[in-house]
Amino acid sequence: MDLPSFLWLWRIAAWSMGLSLTAYSILALTGFAIAHYRKSQQISPGWWRTVHLGVGVVLVALVVGLFAIGIVGTLGEYGNLGHSIHGLVGALVVGLTLSTGAIALQIKTGKPWARSLHVRLNLLLGAGFLWVLWTGWIVVQQYLPDA
Repeated sequence: MDLPSFLWLWRIAAWSMGLSLTAYSILALTGFAIAHYRKSQQISPGWWRTVHLGVGVVLVALVVGLFAIGIVGTLGEYGNLGHSIHGLVGALVVGLTLSTGAIALQIKTGKPWARSLHVRLNLLLGAGFLWVLWTGWIVVQQYLPDA
């Protein structure tokens, strides 16, 4: 298939990445707010947790969607996978996102290890987002016309 037939796919990917980074930032802010209330032994507004969980679900959907777009786009352009490290880094980000989401569901069940693991995985996820953003930029440069 030709790249022009995939232009709409790349646009969706670009918007999804921007929305993923926005969601990650909102999750960081609401997570810090929840932690602040918890440390000060105050009761946080119930909507903080609701927003945090809702945005987390959105982030998981965006990241899985981005990964699917990457697979479809790469298969459509090259006929197979493995043309850059971007796919592997993307798989790592998907794994971290799914893992931190699964661990988040364990926090309320009284498992003391879950909260600290959730925070650590999210720090790794932040680094993963930066890495996938960088490798994605390198891939995108292959498709941009020479100036």
